[in-house]
Amino acid sequence: MGASGGGYQFRAIYRPRPRIEPTLSSASATAPAAFRRDATVISLVGFAHGTSHFFHFVLPPLFPWLMRDFGLSFTEVGSAMTVFFVVSGVGQALAGFVVDRFGALRVLCGGVALLSAGGLALALARSFPMVLAAAAIAGLGNCVFHPADYTILNRRVSAARLGHAFSVHGLTGSLGWALAPVYVVALAQAFGWRAGAVGAAVVGVLALGFLFANRALLDDTELHAPAPPRRGGGGSFGFLGVGIVWMCFAFFLVSVMAFGGLQNFAPPVLARAYGVSFPVATSGLTAYLFGSAAGIGAGGFFASKGEHQERLIAAALCAAALCSIALASGAVPRWSLIALMGMMGFGVGFSGPSRDILVRRAATGSFGSAAYGRVYGFVYSGVDTGLAVAPLVFGVFMDAGRYTAVLWGVAALQCLAIFAALGVGLRSRK
Repeated sequence: MGASGGGYQFRAIYRPRPRIEPTLSSASATAPAAFRRDATVISLVGFAHGTSHFFHFVLPPLFPWLMRDFGLSFTEVGSAMTVFFVVSGVGQALAGFVVDRFGALRVLCGGVALLSAGGLALALARSFPMVLAAAAIAGLGNCVFHPADYTILNRRVSAARLGHAFSVHGLTGSLGWALAPVYVVALAQAFGWRAGAVGAAVVGVLALGFLFANRALLDDTELHAPAPPRRGGGGSFGFLGVGIVWMCFAFFLVSVMAFGGLQNFAPPVLARAYGVSFPVATSGLTAYLFGSAAGIGAGGFFASKGEHQERLIAAALCAAALCSIALASGAVPRWSLIALMGMMGFGVGFSGPSRDILVRRAATGSFGSAAYGRVYGFVYSGVDTGLAVAPLVFGVFMDAGRYTAVLWGVAALQCLAIFAALGVGLRSRK
C-alpha cells in the first residue's frame, strides 16, 4: 500500500510538470515570433509594392524631355502611360490565375525583372514607338503586384494584423510614388533623361536581388488553398458572374482615375491655373503624395475596426473632394495650394486600408481563399484601367487650355467613388 501510494504520489507530482512548463514557455515565445514573422513579411511585400509604384512615376517626370526630343503634345506623351496601364490592367486580370497556379513569389519576382527591363528599354529608345514599347514592357511587369502581394499578405500574415499590413502596403506604394520624381528628375537634369531611365532600371535590379535573398519568408507554394470557389459557378471564371466583384472594379476605376489626372498633370495645372512657378506646382503634387502616405498610415489603425469600412471611405473621400472643389474654383489663395493638395492626399490615403479590408471581405465572403489571385487580380485591374484612361481624358482638357476642368473632373470622380464604396459595403454585408 505504502509503495503503491508513494508511486501514485510521485506520478501525481511528476506528470503535470512536463505538460505545464513547455506550454508556458512556448506560449511566451510564440507571440513575439509570430509578430516578427508578420512584420518581416509585411515589410518585404511593402518594399516590392513600393518598387512597383516607383515605376509608375518614371515616365511622367520625363515628359518635358520626351516632348522636346520627339516633338510630342500632352495627349501624345500621356498615351505612353495609357499603354503602360492598359497592358498592366489586362495583364493583371490574367496574372491572378498565374498566381493561383504557380505561387505568388515566383510571379512577383518575374514582375520586378520586367520592370527593370522596361527601364533599360526606355533608355535605349530612339523613337516614340520605342518609348511606347518600353512602357508596354514595364506595364507587363507591373501587372503582377496586386494579385501577388495580396495573396502573400492574406496567406502569410495573421488576420489580426491585416489592417496594418494593408496600411504598410499602401504606404510604401505612396512613398515609391513620392521618391521616383525626385530621383528620376535629379538624374535627368544632371546626366540626361536616358540616365534617369537607367537609374530606374537599377532600382528594379536591386529590388529583385532583395526579394530573392528573402524568398524563404515569402514562398506560398505550400499554402495554396485547394478548395474551389464557393459561389458564382462557371469554374475558374465564376467570379465574373458575381455583382459585387464588378462593383469593386468600378470603385477602383473611378477613384484611381481621379488620381491619374493629378499624377500626370497636377504640376502644369497648378502652374497655369494659379500662375505659380513650376517648382511650387510640383511641390503641390509632392505634398499630395506625402499626405497620402500619412493618411494611409493613420487609416491602418481604423481599417480593422467594425464592419462599416465603407463609412470611413466615404468620409475620407468626401474631405478629399471638397479640397478638389476648392482648388477647381480658383478662389483660394496661392499660398494654400500646397496645404490643400496635402489635405486631399491625406483623405484619399486614409481611405486606402479600409478599402482593402472591404475588398477582402467581399472577395472571401463569396469565394473563400482559393481564388485570392484571380479575384484580386481582376478587381485591382480597375486601378490600371483608371490610370490608362486618365491621361487620355484629362490630356484633352490640357491641350484645350481648360486647366481647372481637370480639378473639377477629379472632384466628380471622387464623389462617384463614395457612392461605389457605399454600394460595395452594403452588398458585402448582405
